[in-house]
Amino acid sequence: MAEAEGWESVTTRRLAERVEYSQPVLYSHFKGKDAIVAAVAVDGMGELAGLLREARTGRSAPEEALRAMAAAYLDFARERPALYDAMFVQQIDVTFGTGESPAPLREAFGEFVSALKPLAGGRDVETLAEVTWGSLHGLATLARGRRLRPGHGDARLDLLLTAIIAGGS
Repeated sequence: MAEAEGWESVTTRRLAERVEYSQPVLYSHFKGKDAIVAAVAVDGMGELAGLLREARTGRSAPEEALRAMAAAYLDFARERPALYDAMFVQQIDVTFGTGESPAPLREAFGEFVSALKPLAGGRDVETLAEVTWGSLHGLATLARGRRLRPGHGDARLDLLLTAIIAGGS
């Protein structure tokens, strides 16, 4: 529903009708729409972690693994915009960046750490992972909002990754 019509169209009433449950049954599983979005976000992080892992482990050279992973991330953001919004744009009550974060969030972040570890040089690999992830998020969000020049996505990604890779040398 969110992929077709956007998150603003998702209501507990419409969702209950779609899954053929009554609203009280839906509320017995989720406190409301925010809890539903949070559950979708956590599930989406698991899906993203799997895609990143597949991209990373399918390459032998660390530079190639990072490039494949970054491309997979941007493809995911472009192909699953409502899911991406649930994960990174919507306000959700999910802890990020701590040991208390749900496992799928830690796994997705761990893929960035794994890809960047051999390229980090003397840099803190977790900070490098946060900056890399944040940069990819910025590119994905700006491109989706048509805030960047069309047709330059590959050049932007190459420039970003070249800088990240060269910084560890």
